[in-house]
Amino acid sequence: MPQAIKKNAEERMEKAIGALKRDLATLRAGRATPALLDRVQVEYYGAPTPVAQLANINVPDSRTLFIQPWDKSSIAAIEKAIMKSDLGLTPSNDGSAIRITLPPLTEERRTELVKTTKKFGEDAKVAIRNIRRDANDDIKKLEKTTISEDESRRHQEDIQKATDRFIAEVDKVLVAKEKEIMEV
Repeated sequence: MPQAIKKNAEERMEKAIGALKRDLATLRAGRATPALLDRVQVEYYGAPTPVAQLANINVPDSRTLFIQPWDKSSIAAIEKAIMKSDLGLTPSNDGSAIRITLPPLTEERRTELVKTTKKFGEDAKVAIRNIRRDANDDIKKLEKTTISEDESRRHQEDIQKATDRFIAEVDKVLVAKEKEIMEV
């Protein structure tokens, strides 16, 4: 039973790292990528819908995103959603598609992106610590019924080692993203 608790905690911690990587992919680091638009929600027939579900997103060159909606009537809604987003991008609409040219990042914008990166990292660390707390609580419940106090302490130490390993992984991912953002 304690092995299952530890395995479950590690799987959840892996998912937290995956979520962090997905969040960081939505941050602009100088080159265009369709992932930049992952967090943009378009109000489409009364429901918030991701841009990727409404259009084809292409990257013709390193500074341009080309969005080709499947439904031409959704162009205005997509354009409005991109302008409202916190991405700081200005789309241009030619009637059948939207083109977004990414301006070069300024030093001020780069430091702002690094702060956002650190916020995502801190959120991931909090999630990992919450998973640790839940697993330790489950182990302590088992201590009252099926396992000894020493076994409980040993399992909690194993969970702490896993937590430390995953927090170090978060730090490694953050350092790589910050380096990518600060690259000129």
